[in-house]
Amino acid sequence: MASVSASDVKQIVVACEAGMGSSVMVARQLAKQLKSQEITVAHSPVNQLAETPHQIVLVHRGLSARAKQAVPDSVVIIFDMFLGDLNIAKLVGALQNGDTISDG
Repeated sequence: MASVSASDVKQIVVACEAGMGSSVMVARQLAKQLKSQEITVAHSPVNQLAETPHQIVLVHRGLSARAKQAVPDSVVIIFDMFLGDLNIAKLVGALQNGDTISDG
């Protein structure tokens, strides 16, 4: 199980199938929520995740196995709904509270 301290998080990547649409919406929403934390939020196709290291990868459940395989040392947070997902809310809360974020 991978983990990272909230104070060490500088970027979150929202992984998606093709790099457009719903993942962009999630990335924008997350960036707005984390603006005061000075954390950048990007999106990337899941098949390009291994090209650069990532601390936290946020990914829809349907792509989670591919994301975990691509970045096995990163914290991979899985969500089910593009809006109002509890796991995304928990991630935001942990980052705002300075907690340790773990996958699994």
